[in-house]
Amino acid sequence: MAQQRFVPGKVSVVLAEGDEPLSNVSNNAYFGDVLEKRLTRRGVLKGGLATVIAGLMATKLPFNNAFAAQDGVSSPSLGFKPVPVSAADKVVVPDGYRVQSFIPWGTPISGDMPAFTHNGSGDDQAQQVGSHHDGMHFFPLNGSSTDGLLVLNHEYVEPRFLHAAAAGLSLDRNGFPQHADGSRDADQVIKEMNAHGITLVRVRQAESGEWGVVQDALNRRVTAQTPMRLSGPVAETDQVKTHYSPDGTMTRGTINNCAHGVTPWNTYLAAEENWAGYFANTDADIDRRQTRYGIETRETGRYQWHRADREDDMFARFDASSKGASATDDYRNEPHTFGWMVEIDPMSPDAAPVKRTHLGRFAHEGVIFAPAVEGQPVVAYSGDDARFEYIYKFVSRQPYQAATADGSLLDEGTLYVAKFNEDGSGEWLALAPGQNGLTPDNGFADLADILVNTRSAADVVGATKMDRPEWGAVDPVTGQVYFTLTNNTRREEGDEDAANPRANNNFGHIIRWQEEGSHAGERFQWDLFVLGGDQESSRDLAGNTLNDDNMFCCPDGLWIDPDRRVWIQTDVSESVMNTGIFEAFGNNQMLVANPETGEIKRFLTGPIGQEITGVVTTPDQRTMFVNVQHPGATTPADDFAAGNFISHWPEGGSAIPRSATLVITREDGGIVGA
Repeated sequence: MAQQRFVPGKVSVVLAEGDEPLSNVSNNAYFGDVLEKRLTRRGVLKGGLATVIAGLMATKLPFNNAFAAQDGVSSPSLGFKPVPVSAADKVVVPDGYRVQSFIPWGTPISGDMPAFTHNGSGDDQAQQVGSHHDGMHFFPLNGSSTDGLLVLNHEYVEPRFLHAAAAGLSLDRNGFPQHADGSRDADQVIKEMNAHGITLVRVRQAESGEWGVVQDALNRRVTAQTPMRLSGPVAETDQVKTHYSPDGTMTRGTINNCAHGVTPWNTYLAAEENWAGYFANTDADIDRRQTRYGIETRETGRYQWHRADREDDMFARFDASSKGASATDDYRNEPHTFGWMVEIDPMSPDAAPVKRTHLGRFAHEGVIFAPAVEGQPVVAYSGDDARFEYIYKFVSRQPYQAATADGSLLDEGTLYVAKFNEDGSGEWLALAPGQNGLTPDNGFADLADILVNTRSAADVVGATKMDRPEWGAVDPVTGQVYFTLTNNTRREEGDEDAANPRANNNFGHIIRWQEEGSHAGERFQWDLFVLGGDQESSRDLAGNTLNDDNMFCCPDGLWIDPDRRVWIQTDVSESVMNTGIFEAFGNNQMLVANPETGEIKRFLTGPIGQEITGVVTTPDQRTMFVNVQHPGATTPADDFAAGNFISHWPEGGSAIPRSATLVITREDGGIVGA
């Protein structure tokens, strides 16, 4: 999704998270090179992007039997008039639809917590909806489409907005209130920790059609302080033994939760994405367990939590340096307890969340499950959202049995990484001891070592470097798997211009594949579903350029509804939004595509300075929930000091902007998107 970096004249500027430190220095094939070679082999003359795309589409995508139309497969309808591109500070939906802003950051969810205020304490925040809404799912209660548990991730925080009422403290260049000695106020750090994580809140639709929060025992927060259990091959190994958990069975908290997943047994999985930036480390030598994930020698982490003005290892653990004084001073293993998928049982409020280590350790964007088949393995896909990183698949060892299935199915199996070949074929390479070069002689002692060093293992086996793999989705009828590749501004660095964006992939694309045999198979056929971009550089499935009704770039969020509509959400970095080559795309948006014809329509545009992310409907598909993250986050420092924000959404007036959820319904009560 996004991460913060200082830019002169601004504070806490949010850039595409692909701008995290580049840590993949392997010589593995890059997907752009594979694609170019493939096109060349099929008679496409090497030249500008327009020539390449023209050759690609001349083959009449889809171009192999894996994507041929299947008998009896219906094509979903897109029965609405598309909305235009917008740069306005509001949400726009099609005619015949209505939208409600809902559960903004700070909404109380339990007890008699006070109404939202910027003066709230860290403990208050632990009982309120978190910040920067992201991946999300609706768990119906008793099968209802008007009453259920809404579970949503909170990726990160905007410190200036979180502490807007802080008095007597100066803001450092990243927007953090701090003391003169550089330390941070402990309660403010606690507030930031508690604004991270996951919110579970019961919601219900009233007779008026409006949705509201219901006080319920199921309502709770999971934060950066919540005790969690480690499970799978890495648990109880030396890799994750810490002062907090000498036996390597527990850890504390989850951070930078981006996309999500829903298991076949109806639990929720929260991804830990750009967690590495939260850690400081001043050691001269840092091993691959940290450097391959972007933790390099530096005095501070993203939020400087280790500088809290209180002696407490809840804060100190974010300094992963080796102090050498005593075991209580050494937190080198703390980063190894992050970078996992976190399983939460929404209906069991007393159960500790579980980090499932066999799904691999990397910058998880989320996880998507193939439809579960009785007696067959469980299959889950996940992308590593950083430049030149990989797409993974987990296949369980034990078969799925609906009556007894639980999270233990994710603790035993095989983790694979994808290799995309020039001829449209692909293969899954096992990340398992003794296979594909993963031996002690090559630096991989055992399965736990492979999983803690998932990226390094993928380097060794020869996986294909991708352009920031983000959300995935599986077609519930055809079984085709889709993944968004948001962008990669470092591809062939130096050879970039607006007329040839794939040399510096500013606009991104969506890839899809069909597994050979079942989803548990080790080979597949792949193709491109859409190339994002402007009217010169884009192409849809039918070979047409995108137009005013559907032009988009930087695809990120992705979801396929029960009727097979492909919902696409965009994440143009707000530091470049509505400027230069990105001006034509306006604010971030959500579109919907027909998987058979490739038709795409723009369904929604969001306010200023935000990302559209997270989408799900109620079971009857008549209510849709969509998240709006970090509106107004790039307000310049001088404007912030004067109380002038680039966005005042959702409250309007002079209000400080707040992330919130949208509730979208049709005025006639029909299915959303149909």
